[in-house]
Amino acid sequence: MRVLLVEDAEELAEATQRRLSRSGLACDLEGDVAGAWACLDVQRYDAVILDINLPDGTGTDLLRRMRRAGMTTPVLMLTAQYSVDDKLSAFSLGADDYLVKPFDHRELEARLHAIGRREQPDRSAELVVGALSYNATAGVAQLAGQPLDLTRREFTLLGLLMKNRGQVLSKERLLEGIYAFDDTIVGANAIELYVARLRKRIAGADVEIQTLRGRGYKLEPIGSDA
Repeated sequence: MRVLLVEDAEELAEATQRRLSRSGLACDLEGDVAGAWACLDVQRYDAVILDINLPDGTGTDLLRRMRRAGMTTPVLMLTAQYSVDDKLSAFSLGADDYLVKPFDHRELEARLHAIGRREQPDRSAELVVGALSYNATAGVAQLAGQPLDLTRREFTLLGLLMKNRGQVLSKERLLEGIYAFDDTIVGANAIELYVARLRKRIAGADVEIQTLRGRGYKLEPIGSDA
């Protein structure tokens, strides 16, 4: 899951970015409307965390601009003060959720995963493909009921493949989901390494990661014609 955090309070922003990154989310950080729009112009996100008060405008102005441009990316609004009017205004502009500062980072993560599931046919927090199960909110992946020992990026890669079961995901799409702009990226070939490691982790399972030469990868139950 790749998210854009738009927050000008430096200490809070950096702490939130670190926490989300440790949880397996690729998180880009911007401190104003202009920087946020520049990111949105070149990168697709699974969710945007948007502070209302920013140095060069308001989060609600940016939200309005996003929706007018046809961007349907889920948006979670942040504010330092509780205001029913602010909430109603944000929801009327197309916000998907709202969180008041200070907040518990665990709640933020849970809300992000919740709004990310709204576009999925199955809104359950747990994804299941064959003997594999994946719960992003709990941070747990299991094979036949036994926890899988995965690195942060292996966990994120598994989640991307399971959420898009049966769909071919290119190396570029997988890189977008695993790395943020500030991360040191080895290159597209790094995906081959992560896929190879993940295949070893799920060896013997009733699912497989298929390679489609020149196109990418997809996760399927073994023997599936889907």
